[in-house]
Amino acid sequence: MAIDGRILARAKATLEEKRRQREEMYERRLETAYGQAPRIRALDAEIRATMSELVGAALGLEFSGQVEDIRLKNLDLQEQRRAELLRAGFPETYLDYAYMCPNCHDTGYVNTEICKCLMDFYRDAQRKSLSSLFILGDETFDNFDLSYYDETPSPDTGISPRRSMEIIYRTCFEYARNFGEKSLNLFFNGVPGVGKTFLSACIARVVAENGNSVVYDMASSIFSKFEDAKFSRAEDPEEARDEVKRCLECDLLIIDDLGTEMTTAFTISALFEIINTRLVTGRKTIVNSNLTLNELRRRYTSQIMSRLEGAYQALTFRGDDIRRKKNNL
Repeated sequence: MAIDGRILARAKATLEEKRRQREEMYERRLETAYGQAPRIRALDAEIRATMSELVGAALGLEFSGQVEDIRLKNLDLQEQRRAELLRAGFPETYLDYAYMCPNCHDTGYVNTEICKCLMDFYRDAQRKSLSSLFILGDETFDNFDLSYYDETPSPDTGISPRRSMEIIYRTCFEYARNFGEKSLNLFFNGVPGVGKTFLSACIARVVAENGNSVVYDMASSIFSKFEDAKFSRAEDPEEARDEVKRCLECDLLIIDDLGTEMTTAFTISALFEIINTRLVTGRKTIVNSNLTLNELRRRYTSQIMSRLEGAYQALTFRGDDIRRKKNNL
């Protein structure tokens, strides 16, 4: 599972902010307790001093023969502190510092492994990043409505658009739920408005929620990022290079609306780099296009097409433009 560095940085910032808020709340409690029971401040200073003595003894420095005496003194001071809290009307646990995560103590890491708490923030940041790209915001499998597809069998296939889309829906649902190293690459094609983008977004949500790194973007936007990095046209060249790296190294890349971009020698070269690099490294890609394979053959090179046709499962979306149907309701 690849971790998206940009998304992880956002998750770390969220964790750090929550930790800061927690520490500020603890400091406010301290000041409240000190204000109502000044003796607690002095006891805290003595407790810290005994802890320093214990550390010194443990390191074989001074006080080495007094470890038990120091320990007993520390316990007595803590008991006095507890009594002062109760006398001032506070619960005895009022000044106990509780970590959000007992496993990593709010650092985000257990040894060198990312802690579950940080991964939860990572998944949330991933969802927010994807949601900002989605058109409607309700792209989930539960919201996919097959009733918009005609039940009349098509003359060329003998299968109705609804039956065809039932199969595609189930394929996408299982793909998202079982996404992993053995997943296929997918190629969605069909006329505009038949659900390619919607189901792609559904897949992106589920795959991201399961902790995988997902990049979802329009083909024209992706090629623009590659161009910015190649020719150093971005205000922040390092950020541009990071965007290219994300496209090449994420667990799942979804390229929406391939074929709507201006076709140039550069975009063809960039598309080949994306497809070939991700195939070689075993990373998964979904490509959406309003163009048929024959139309794509006239636009792109044989090297690109051999990979799209040989290493991608093609799913043809059938039906009428759903957006128009909704507008006519």
